[in-house]
Amino acid sequence: MKRIVLLRHGESLWNKENRFTGWTDVDLTEKGTEEAAQAGNLMKSEGLNFDKAYTSCLKRAVKTLDTVLDHMDQDWIPVTKSWRLNEKHYGFLQGLNKKETALKYGDAQVQIWRRSYDVAPAPVAEDDPRNPRLDPRYSKVPVQDLPLTESLKDTEARTMPYWNCEILPSLAECDTILVVAHGNSLRSIIKNLKNISDDEIADLNLPTATPWVFEFDDAMTYLSDHLIGDSEDIKRKMASVADQGKS
Repeated sequence: MKRIVLLRHGESLWNKENRFTGWTDVDLTEKGTEEAAQAGNLMKSEGLNFDKAYTSCLKRAVKTLDTVLDHMDQDWIPVTKSWRLNEKHYGFLQGLNKKETALKYGDAQVQIWRRSYDVAPAPVAEDDPRNPRLDPRYSKVPVQDLPLTESLKDTEARTMPYWNCEILPSLAECDTILVVAHGNSLRSIIKNLKNISDDEIADLNLPTATPWVFEFDDAMTYLSDHLIGDSEDIKRKMASVADQGKS
């Protein structure tokens, strides 16, 4: 049995302030660091031992991974960072408060921007500081690949090739892999693994720092999955994520 554990980062500063974050590189809150430590302790108690890990280029995911591995005494495993695991780019919404945006545009429109499969917010301008093409960490990424906004469909178009060509094949040489990323980059992966429809994916809300274990056979065929943690607490956290975009 082979396993890949998917983990959304701990609470970030803009999660706490209920802002659209996207590719903006905000840090973890104190609570977010504590959540990451708890996730590490939980996975350690489950006897999980990772052979390698993947994360995005954004510090909230990177720091979550570092904290998890520290609490598992597995700091030494190889780690690969990729922009393809970054959060969905929220375009002009990045930095805006979700509740205030819902009051201005309506709950239904904000829900479409947050959770629809193929509708993206308006893009940022070429000279907007939120344009990743101006960020040196992406200087080696082809300009045409760097988004000015994204839908979940667009996010999926960059995460799934990386999953299929890098992460999943690496499982052939490993027993267990950890992927620490973001709500929407992980939703796009889970959508494909569990064959969730374009409409039904709107109802999937990923709580912060909650390990989701996916099991595969030796041919890397998906078999089953389960979340680690108290089921009632997980339900509460999922409901809280769902409510973030309401006025």
